Amino acid sequence: MRAVDTNVLVRLVVRDDAEQTRQADSFVEKGAWLSILVLAEATWVLRSVYALDATSLAAAIKMLLDHEHLTVQDADVVEAALDLFRSRPVLRFTDCVILHLARKAGHLPLGTFDRALRRVLGTQKL
Repeated sequence: MRAVDTNVLVRLVVRDDAEQTRQADSFVEKGAWLSILVLAEATWVLRSVYALDATSLAAAIKMLLDHEHLTVQDADVVEAALDLFRSRPVLRFTDCVILHLARKAGHLPLGTFDRALRRVLGTQKL
């Protein structure tokens, strides 16, 4: 299966360049794999460059999870991270992913200095 990089993923979400959006749609229509790392990088771009708020970012992530042609790496982790992110939008989505990857791997607690994250079950304030 083919894979997508961050720029392709961003085009699928923001659709701000007609030609690149067409190419991205064409590429993924045959099926494409989305790594957690690319998703994490894309959420950073969507927040910092495109100024998506937490609600819009959560909607974009859900759209990618439900995309008929994308296979998301560890989709169960991404779903759990999305649920946490929706319930606590003060958190960064990537922190939610990190916590749920650690949980899935059985490596808790997750040590953190992050003031918001350390209030989540499974973390330990350092």
